[in-house]
Amino acid sequence: MSAADAVDLSVQIGALRLRNPIIAASGTFGYGIEFAHLVDLNRLGGLVVKGLSREPIQGAPPPRLCETPAGMLNAVGLQNVGVRAFVAEKLPVLRKYDTAVLANVFGTCHEDYVEVIRILEDAEGVAGYELNVSCPNVKKGGIQFGNDPIQLAEVVAAARKSAIRRPLWVKLSPLVADIGLMARAAQDAGADALTIANTYPAMAIHLRTLKSRLGNLTGGLSGPAIKPITLRLVWEAKKAVKIPVIGLGGVETVDDVLEYLAVGASAVQVGTASFADPRASEHLSKALTNALVRIKASTINDIRGRLAPEIG
Repeated sequence: MSAADAVDLSVQIGALRLRNPIIAASGTFGYGIEFAHLVDLNRLGGLVVKGLSREPIQGAPPPRLCETPAGMLNAVGLQNVGVRAFVAEKLPVLRKYDTAVLANVFGTCHEDYVEVIRILEDAEGVAGYELNVSCPNVKKGGIQFGNDPIQLAEVVAAARKSAIRRPLWVKLSPLVADIGLMARAAQDAGADALTIANTYPAMAIHLRTLKSRLGNLTGGLSGPAIKPITLRLVWEAKKAVKIPVIGLGGVETVDDVLEYLAVGASAVQVGTASFADPRASEHLSKALTNALVRIKASTINDIRGRLAPEIG
């Protein structure tokens, strides 16, 4: 048996076991089925579909994306078909694939989150829920909950009561003074895992026109530029909670994956990289085996949380 054959990439995130720690992030991978002709979805650890609301949302005006140095700005505005159309039209196709499908859920009030989860609870083919309380690109996209520990705990607790059949992940905002405080609030209210973090509010303008390069004035910054910031947030959050943490921010290479694992993440989500290469998540899942062989590790647990102690 070769060294590669001896490597086990599987990870346990609460009650959910994934074949590897590479997950396609919400908002960058559509509903998954749009990528199926390009990507072997069965090779991914999982995928998170774009955010689902009670009713369809048309989203922000174009242009919705623009490139920035070492990153990308987006202002999509949470466009989606609505949870009922997702269950009727998208989910039956997704059930054909052997990969964990998580539904990203958002709303403007507790009742929105509860109702979306209630509808999904009656459907088959969903492995879990990711509660979006952190979208910075819309006036009412849950971020009002993600910036206050009391409101965060309330919406997570309400969602937890509705999410009986499946795990509940909470996608936190990076725009807080104490990520550990927010992580504990979500954990104590019933979260099974945390996704850290969403994009960072930012803007870009055309100097000739002095207008925004997006249809909105501002958007969310993602990509390699944010990785060092988010890496610190994952490290701080993991010190504060016992539940798993999923790192999200600037994952492009297998070394990025290893860095997030080293600071305590149980898995990573791949977002912006999918715009440059739709097969980025699949490539990373393949490359991770070779990376573990290179560093003489046989499981993900051999790496996870192994950041060297501070000096001084």
